[in-house]
Amino acid sequence: MLWVLFLLVAWGAAAVSCVRLCLAAARPAPPRGTTAEGREDLAGRGPELTLYETAFLAGGPHRVADLALVTMHLRRRLLLAHTGWATVVDPDGRDEVERTVIRAIGPQGQSPIPPVRAAAAAADAVRALADRLVAAGLALPGGAGTDVVSAVRAVRGAALLVAVMGAAALLTPGREPGGSGVPVLVWFGLPLVLTLGVLAIALIELRPYGSWASPAGQRLLDARTASGGGPEGDVLMAVAVRGVRAVADPALRAALGRAARNPRE
Repeated sequence: MLWVLFLLVAWGAAAVSCVRLCLAAARPAPPRGTTAEGREDLAGRGPELTLYETAFLAGGPHRVADLALVTMHLRRRLLLAHTGWATVVDPDGRDEVERTVIRAIGPQGQSPIPPVRAAAAAADAVRALADRLVAAGLALPGGAGTDVVSAVRAVRGAALLVAVMGAAALLTPGREPGGSGVPVLVWFGLPLVLTLGVLAIALIELRPYGSWASPAGQRLLDARTASGGGPEGDVLMAVAVRGVRAVADPALRAALGRAARNPRE
């Protein structure tokens, strides 16, 4: 009856992962309203998101750093080589994030991109941006949606584990003398249906289950994405929304890809 142990493992993985996803989906409830500072900030500049805000809501601090690097490269203030090095061309940053990038490169004017990207993502300017978006009810505190993403992956893994355990049970010697295997498939089919059903519900109800934007922020993000912004603006918007994979230049994509693979998103 070794197949019963496989069945218990399958049911345990399915139950734990599905409960975890349900709890994660219920936990990051966005703020019901905005704080006074958040309301004043939105009233002072209108509801449209800036590119940095769009990048943060779509991909978090590292996406903001990627956007700054691409912006400086396209405007000839920084040279990003396919080898993964950044070289300063214009030492005068146009905003605090760009000035953080230049400071991170250092007085030599050259540096590998990964530490520069990490420093820009951890900069005070990016933390202040995150605080403003959270105060305005547009971002989740601390990227709370990462729990949902992780839980969805856990359910996917549980579904795969159930299938593997079912196959192992069918191949177990001495399972049922002369048995057809149909009862075993039925028992393993139940947790498989559970995990796949929960994944289907998550796909419909929780998507996009981003790590940073609240539902209100997601609506503004969708509206901002649809607005575009000219040839260069379209490129920067694509980077803000989709990240490094949106870069068309293979050399630039290689440079940023090296940086993105080093620190975790």
